[in-house]
Amino acid sequence: MTCKEKKALRQAVQQGVRQLPEDYCKAADAAIFEHIRALPEYAAAKTVFVFVGMDWEIRTQPLIEDMLRAGKIVGVPLCTGKRTMEVRRITGMDDLEKGFYGLLEPKAHTALLRPDEIDLGLIPCCTCTAGGDRLGYGAGFYDVYLAQSHFLRVVLCRSRTMSETVPVEEHDQPMDVVISETGIRRTGRNSR
Repeated sequence: MTCKEKKALRQAVQQGVRQLPEDYCKAADAAIFEHIRALPEYAAAKTVFVFVGMDWEIRTQPLIEDMLRAGKIVGVPLCTGKRTMEVRRITGMDDLEKGFYGLLEPKAHTALLRPDEIDLGLIPCCTCTAGGDRLGYGAGFYDVYLAQSHFLRVVLCRSRTMSETVPVEEHDQPMDVVISETGIRRTGRNSR
């Protein structure tokens, strides 16, 4: 039953996302970036894992460029097969090309970053709860990768796409911090 619940919630959220006003998305994303910059763990992080947002997602490119200018090591996901991905280091936006699912991914020459080299992960979602339950896009890449990692997990979600509850299965990975444009919420789950 949970898979059907997840699929229905995912479809409802994605339909709503397409109707969000552009000015709201831009303002929300800018506020989310300011909250990220205010995190002590972000300031201390040498290596940050971050997704490259698609049109409907939080557009992380300005944040990535800011991290690179600040001298942080930036890792971006590269899908390598069914439910598997790696994190590769990029040194600029020109290290990215269209890949799996039309996502911008690191080119083949980029260096591999191991999970134990990452200090902080900025994680995408379709929706999430204030308590850190995350619903992804259904392919399972992040849950598989996060199951083998120990870095601080920060899920990014605009408040208008957050949910009161999200169906959770045993393999779903909880988040340590939830950031929306309204602020930072620590879930109390950080046992890493």
